[in-house]
Formats: sequence, C-alpha cells, structure tokens
Amino acid sequence: MGDGAFAPRVPRTPAPRREARRVPKRPSRERTSSLRVVQEPDRRPRRDPAAVARTSLLLLLVPAAVLTAIGVVEVFSASSVFAFTTYRNSFWFLERQALYGAIGIGFFFLTAHMRYTAWRRLAGPLLAIAIGLLLLALHPSAGVSAYGASRWIALGPLTVQPSELAKLAVVAFAASVLSRKGRKLDDWLHIALPLGPIVLLVAGIVMLQRDLGTTIVIVGSVLLMLFIAGVRMRYLAVTGVVSLAGLAYLILGTAYRRARFLSFVNPWKDPRYTGYQLIQGLIALGSGGWFGVGLGASRQKWAYLPNAHTDFIFAVLGEELGLFGELAVLVLFGLVVYAGIRIAVRAPDTFGRLLAAGITAWIGLQAIVNLGAVTGLLPITGVPLPFLSFGGSALIVTLGAVGVLASIARASVGPQAKKGGTARPRATAKRVSA
Repeated sequence: MGDGAFAPRVPRTPAPRREARRVPKRPSRERTSSLRVVQEPDRRPRRDPAAVARTSLLLLLVPAAVLTAIGVVEVFSASSVFAFTTYRNSFWFLERQALYGAIGIGFFFLTAHMRYTAWRRLAGPLLAIAIGLLLLALHPSAGVSAYGASRWIALGPLTVQPSELAKLAVVAFAASVLSRKGRKLDDWLHIALPLGPIVLLVAGIVMLQRDLGTTIVIVGSVLLMLFIAGVRMRYLAVTGVVSLAGLAYLILGTAYRRARFLSFVNPWKDPRYTGYQLIQGLIALGSGGWFGVGLGASRQKWAYLPNAHTDFIFAVLGEELGLFGELAVLVLFGLVVYAGIRIAVRAPDTFGRLLAAGITAWIGLQAIVNLGAVTGLLPITGVPLPFLSFGGSALIVTLGAVGVLASIARASVGPQAKKGGTARPRATAKRVSA
C-alpha cells in the first residue's frame, strides 16, 4: 500500500449553481400582429323591414276584407224578412250595405295613400266638424230619432251617424296632443289639458244622444292611449276609478239603463220585456250547434230577434254558421287587432304609434262590447259589430281607419329597406399577414 492509502479525504466544495436568467417572454409576434379586428358585413339572415311591413299589411287587410264580405252576406240574410215586410223589397238592406262597402273601400284607398302625419293637422278641424254634427243630430229639425235616441242626421234617403266620425276624430286628436307632450306627461295638468275637456265634451254630447256604448268605446280608447303613451300608473288608476264611478252612475241613475243592466244579470226574470232580446240571441247561438243550420236558414230572423241585422248580427251568424263560424269570426278579429299592434310597435314616430294604437283599441274594444252583449257576458249597449253590422257611417269610417293603419305600416319601411337594405357590420377576427 502506498502512503496515500490512509490519507484523509478532503471534502469537495460544491460548485456554485448557475441561476437561470429569467428573460422576459416576448409577446408572440405572430399572435399579435397577425390577428386584427376588422369590420365585415354580417352574413347572418335578418328580417327585412319591407317584408315585416308586408306581413302586417296582409294580417290587417285580408281579415278586414273577409269580415266586410261576411258582413254583406249576413246583413242580407238577417234583414231579408224585415226588409220585405217593411219595404216590400228583400234586397233593401243588401243594396245599401253594398253601397256603403263600396264607399268605404274608396275611403280606405284615400286614407291609405295619405301620409299619416296629415292627421296631426286634420285632427282639430275634424274634431270640430264631428262636434258640430253631434249637436246637429240633437236638433229636432235635422236629427232622426229611433228607439228613443237621436243619433242620426237625415241626408235624403240616407242617414249619417256623427258619433262614428267622432271616434276617429277623438283618437286622432288624442294622438296629436299626447305626441307633443313628451316628458310633460309626468305632470297631471299637462295630461288633463286640453285632452280632458275635449273628451268630456264629446262624451257628454254622445250621452245626450242616449248612446252609452259609444261613450264607453271613446273613453276606453283614450285611456288605453294614455297607458301606451307612458302616463304614470297612479294617474291612470285615479282616472279609471273616476270613469267607473261615472259609468255606474249613468247606468243605475237612469230607469231604462238600470233595467237593461238588471236584465243582463238575470234575463229570465223578465223574459217578455227587458230580457227578451238577450234570450232570443242566446237561443239563436245555441240553435246553431257545431256547423249551423245553413246560410240563410235562420229562424230567429223571422221577427223573433230584434235588431237582427244590426247589433245582434253575430247571433244570426252563429245560428247559420254554427260554432265554427263564430270561432272563425273571432280569429279574424284577433288578426286585425294583432296586425294593429304590430303596426303600432313598428311605427316611425310617437304620433304614428299612438294613432295606430288608438285605432286598434277602438276597433277591438267595440268588438268586445258588442260580442259581450250578444253572448250575455256584458250588458246590451247598442254598439254595432265592426265590419259586420248594417250601417253606412260605421262601415265607411272603420274602413277609413284601416286605411290609416295601412299608411302607418307603409311609412314604417325606411328608404334603405325599400331598396333592399344593407348588411349589418359585425366585429370578426381576421388573419392578415404581418
């Protein structure tokens, strides 16, 4: 063994560790420079405003035309017996209803091709004319009385009912006033003036004509317009309570209205007098069954059902066409109201929205009041059924109001949409070379 065999071992000193230098990572040049946010047209399909307007027009015009045609046929069927016994001409009411329908179609085309904004200027003069005609109808020398009411003006062989024109005038005036108020709708004084006195004046004159049903339609339409305009709920609640209190006073404070209301609650209590018309109407509806007794085969029109061709035409329709015919008519009215709501939602401005909403509320509310009376769900008020009941003033003005809705629908399509529209830009990540 050598001398170094037992030599002590010297511990080795560990070499110092090299600390890895932390080099900050460079941002990926490829990721930052090659991805850029660019705007490119959105190729996703979207609803064309022109197509939406055309759909609204179809939903409005087709049901209105079908209801008008059904009205002409049912007026002839319901009135043929009464016309022959009274005028010795079974076609007397048919000829006039067809004439009123032709005039109404002409009025429809006139209002449909007018700019709906013209009604803002026409609202005041039209309202003044309507009030003048309402007052004229109360005068014994010009007014025509029937069933204890003075609601018509004689123009030769024809009669005019000014309250129908007053509905359109009040709706147009309310839309004009509310559209100008803007933020002032939070102040109850701006809401009440000048709309409140005008509505009360028209409603008061109509009540002097003993026409509670038309008063309900006018006031109810204005209340719905106030709601759509954005009036505070507490103001609407107070107005609604006051209106209901006034309605209760008008019903219970007059003997014949109170008798009608009580007969609505229990028509069988006086089946020969106050409850007679409602009972006969219910018999007609019940006799129709599922499919009806056949067009023109109604038995209630043979002097059993009063006002078969006017206020209670739906009862004759139900007897002849059955439950399916009634449901079809209800669906058509629902389509008209739905189309009116679509048009109001897509109206170009506040005035157009309120005008469309007011017309839709008027037609829908009047249909509800009439159908509720015929089916026994509401008291009888003598309100005609839109499009169907006999009456020139009602049919002409209603078709003219439909033309106003069509004008608003046509105006809701902007210039770009009429030319086909442009694609909406969307943000997309597109890879481009650095």
